[in-house]
Parts: sequence; C-alpha cells; structure tokens
Amino acid sequence: MLKGISIFVLLLVLGGCASNAHSPSSSNDEWTSQLMEQRRWRDAEDLEKDYLKLSSENRLPVQPALVKVIGSQQADAIKSLAAKIYLIENAQHTVDLTYYIFSDDLAGKATLGALCEAVQRGVDIRIMVDSLGSYSLNNGNLKGLMQCEKNAGYIRDREGQITTQKARVQAVVFNALTDGDSRWNHRSHDKLFIVDGFYNQNAYVITGGRNMSLHYYGIDSNGSKDYSAFRDIEVIIRPLIESKPEQSPSRLSEYYFTVLFTKPGNKKLDTWSSYNRDKSLLLKSYQKLKANPEFNLAYTGIAQYLDIDYRTADAKFAHELDNLNADDVVTRYSHNKSANANSISGILAKTAYTNTELKKIRVVSPYLFLQSDLLKDEGVIDRDLNTALSWLEQDPERSIEVITNSVLTSDNFFTQAVIDMHTVPSLIMQDETLKQTWLDDDLDNNELNEKFLQSSAWKKAVNHPRIKFYQLGKPDSVLLGGTQYYGKLHAKFLIIDETAFVGTTNLDFRSLLYNNEVGFFLSGEQLISDLNQQFELLKQDSLLWGSEEWLEMRKQLRAAGGTKGKTSESQREIYNILESTGLKYQF
Repeated sequence: MLKGISIFVLLLVLGGCASNAHSPSSSNDEWTSQLMEQRRWRDAEDLEKDYLKLSSENRLPVQPALVKVIGSQQADAIKSLAAKIYLIENAQHTVDLTYYIFSDDLAGKATLGALCEAVQRGVDIRIMVDSLGSYSLNNGNLKGLMQCEKNAGYIRDREGQITTQKARVQAVVFNALTDGDSRWNHRSHDKLFIVDGFYNQNAYVITGGRNMSLHYYGIDSNGSKDYSAFRDIEVIIRPLIESKPEQSPSRLSEYYFTVLFTKPGNKKLDTWSSYNRDKSLLLKSYQKLKANPEFNLAYTGIAQYLDIDYRTADAKFAHELDNLNADDVVTRYSHNKSANANSISGILAKTAYTNTELKKIRVVSPYLFLQSDLLKDEGVIDRDLNTALSWLEQDPERSIEVITNSVLTSDNFFTQAVIDMHTVPSLIMQDETLKQTWLDDDLDNNELNEKFLQSSAWKKAVNHPRIKFYQLGKPDSVLLGGTQYYGKLHAKFLIIDETAFVGTTNLDFRSLLYNNEVGFFLSGEQLISDLNQQFELLKQDSLLWGSEEWLEMRKQLRAAGGTKGKTSESQREIYNILESTGLKYQF
C-alpha cells in the first residue's frame, strides 16, 4: 500500500528554492534567504506553473518517520492544545498552520497570541484559514497577529546565528469569497500544523481532525473541563534526525503548504484596517489560557509528552488537491481522481482493488457515506454494483468494521440521515423488501413494529457476520437523563490490516468531491497497535447499529424532543429530500 516512486517532486515548487539545502557552496545565510524567499506569498500572476496540477500528477515518496498518536479522550484533547502552544513557544525558525475552522474564542485567540510572541523573537509565520469555515467580516484577529510584525525579530540560520532578515506574518484566506479567481464551493478542509519543517532536529507536523476551536480541546469558555467536546484523533509526525531532504515528511508538508497557500483565488490580508487593540486582545487571551488550571495541568508535562512514545513508521503524504480544480465533480469522479496520483480516496480505492491479501478494514468517520455510486461514471463500474459487498465477496475471511456518529452524538442531522437511511442499509440489507420497509416514513412499520424487529430478515441484517456498524453513544447519556458523557465523534482514521490512514477526510460526499483534504498513510506494527487501541476505546462507547439498545436510545431521544428528537423522527423524510434534489452531494 505504501509503495511509491522515490522522487521528491515538490522540491521543484516555486522554482526549487532552498532545494540545495546541503550544498557545500551555500552559506548558512544564503540558504536561509532562499528558504525565506520560497515562503513568500505570490499572486496568481507571479506563479510560473500550475502547482496544484504538478502536486497531483507526480506520485509522492514513502518516507521514514517517527509518529505519535494524540488520542480521542478528553485528557488527550487538552494535551493537543498544550502541545501546539508549547511548540509555537519553542519554535526556532518557522511556523505554518492552516485550519478549516479557526474560531474567535480562547483557543483561537491564545494561539494567535503565542504566534505574536514567536514572530517578535524571530520566527517566520504563515497562517491560512478557510473563507467559509472561518468566516469573518474583517478577519480582525488575523490582522491583530499581523500587527506583531512591526516588532518582528531577526531570523536565525541553521546554526542558530542571527541573520539580517526579519521575520514576517503572512496571513491568507483560502478561496476568498471576494476574489474573482476563487471557487467558493471548493473548501480547504485541512488541519495542518508545521513547526521548523526544514530543520530535522526541531521539526514537528500535526494533522488529524481537530480544528482550532475550544470545542475540540476539552475545555469550555470558562476554562472548565468539557466532556461533551468532539472526540478526535491526530498524529504528530517527525523526520528522523539523519533524514535527507527527500526523506523528510515535515519538509514535504511545508512544500505542500506553500502550494495551498499560493493557490489562485486565495487572498493575502493586509493591516490597513487593523488596530493595536486586536493585538492586545490576542496577548491577553494567550496569558488567560496559560493561567487556566486545566490547561496548566496538561502543559506542565507537555515537554516530556512531546519527547516520548514515538513509533518508527513509514509515512506517505496524501491530499485531494485535484478537487480544487475539478469540473463535473459528480459525473466525472473517477476521471478526476485518476489525475491525482496522491489522492487519499484514490489510493484507498486502488489498494482495495489491487491488494488481494487484505482481510480487515476498520473505519472511524463522523460522516461516512458510500463512495460506490461515484465510481460508476463513464462505464468504469456497473451501476448496480455495490463495491463494498463486491470486495467482501472476493474473500470469505474479509470483514469491515465502522464507527460513526449516532442521532444522539451527531452535530449534523442531514449527514446522519444519509448514514442511517443510505450508507448502513446499502451494506447490510440485501433484502430489498426489508430495505424499503426500513425507509418507510411511518415508524409504526419499522422502528416501532415488534414483528418487523423480530423478523429473521432484520436480525440477519443487523447481525451481519462480516459488516459491523457501531454508533457513538448509549441510553445512559446525560442528554437522556443519565450520567455518562460521550461527546461528538469527529475522528477520521482507517486501519487496513497492517497499514492506516490518519487525516482530515470524512469520506463523505463533500470530502470526496469538493474539499481539499490532507493526511498520511502510515505503516508500522506498534503504530497500528496504537490506532487499534483507539478504535477499541471508541467502540466501547458505541452501540451496534440496529441492536435493541440502539433502538431504545433512538426511542428515548424522540421522546425527549428538541432538535435531535425531531430530526431523529424525520430522518427518512430528510434523506428523501436530499436524495431527490441531489443535495446529498453537498454534505
């Protein structure tokens, strides 16, 4: 699965600046100057090539790495934020970060405050947010960070010596709604955090599902523990100290960031309408977070946390940059994917079809949809073929396990309707009469029909021997009057025998068609064991789809009323509307 052509094509990005990092003829200052030039924002007319296309056409290499999993529990979430703040504070050369959601809350402002102090001591900063996911009328917080550039320190070279070049803050809005070159329906769903990417000794990359918002970090706006926060997964990836440039996943991540950063349609912010008070608010939030007891507890041991328990692994960077330029995204899905040698979904599909030795697939996704109908364009696959079932039928020892949200834990009732009324039934219900009865708008014919629930067809489907769907949450949830917190599932990872993928894609239609996504395919026995452990932790807090306890949870939720109860009751109507209008492809 992790085989790749051993080329480092992104060294060509923006003219190949800093690609001669280890050339004896280059002085440290010259090398640093080249790197800073490469990191410079460029307008569309200044780009020499279509770098999105270049990044898709050339297969990226497999690289050795040290990898650590940041887990899905509440304590892990706080550690994730503490790790990011600590890494910013200890960055020596550069910080790059991009998030789909970058909130105007304590987490977002404190992070910008830490970045402010970093640029003032000489760290070069690049930050990018999505124009829709991080919608703002004036981007005041980002402009507040840019104010910090007035007091920027000087960049240090590889030996730690001060150069004559000052640090910068470059802030960009991805696919700005006000830019004529933007394609507003194509989003950057990336969550990528890179510190000192070109310096093996100090380099860190963090990616996964967590956005920059308190909802993802286990504390609320008052600084108390938040047990209802999103349950997520991230990985920290480091290059080996002795890695050559083409072997460094952090360097590759930084090149990728440059490609995304300078995409035509993005907008570079300026400070003409910003005020010093914006900068002051960021620094105050930073100090407030550092003084918070819950955060401080996690932060106290974070240096050791970031230094231990890494697993040796092979890492392959993957993305969906092809989505950003694609036309006819639904009808020409397979054709578009074939143009991207590094497509996350493309690599997954190719692996499933070509590796006959695969036995077990485990998937965690909050918004998992079926990809099958997207693969049926241009006669690629028979339109009546269920690709997942076809994969199972090729080997009787194969199995699929999925963990996703339930109506209790989901934050999006549209996507949950697709999961419960399309994704799961399409896989476990081979009896068309059973499927049609399940989709009947009248609950008296299915969920409230004891005869239906006791039928052999229903029990056979629910207890499918090789396909298991689990959904987060149980009837003892605090939302139903109980004492347990289950949070909201937001983790996105797959385990495929001895390999895995961790990243940002939900494998829903929007991720497959419109969004750019990012992540790493990973292999290594200990790392796979760590991810399987996270799978089991989430599974313990979940129920088998269709089980008696699962049905009881749905019944209690409907009785409780409110938005969750009402949308749970009308899932079938919601799905029918999404299906008939084609809107399901927007979720």
